[in-house]
Amino acid sequence: MPHVDIKCYPRELSEAQKQALADDIAQTLMRHLPGSTERTISVALNMVQPEEWKNQVWDKEIAPQLDSLIKKPGYSE
Repeated sequence: MPHVDIKCYPRELSEAQKQALADDIAQTLMRHLPGSTERTISVALNMVQPEEWKNQVWDKEIAPQLDSLIKKPGYSE
């Protein structure tokens, strides 16, 4: 049951672009995580204002898990 929660700065994306992103992510998950299917995958896209990034994302989600991230960011705070 993979769930991907994408957080990013606000972007102007159409519904079609959002769907294409979710479809691409789902295809990648199905290729790399055996047993994953369209039916078992969920994808969320959450826009976070730049001034809120440190408090909402870095401090709560990235920094505490930095050692276990399989792709680490090239920035700190």
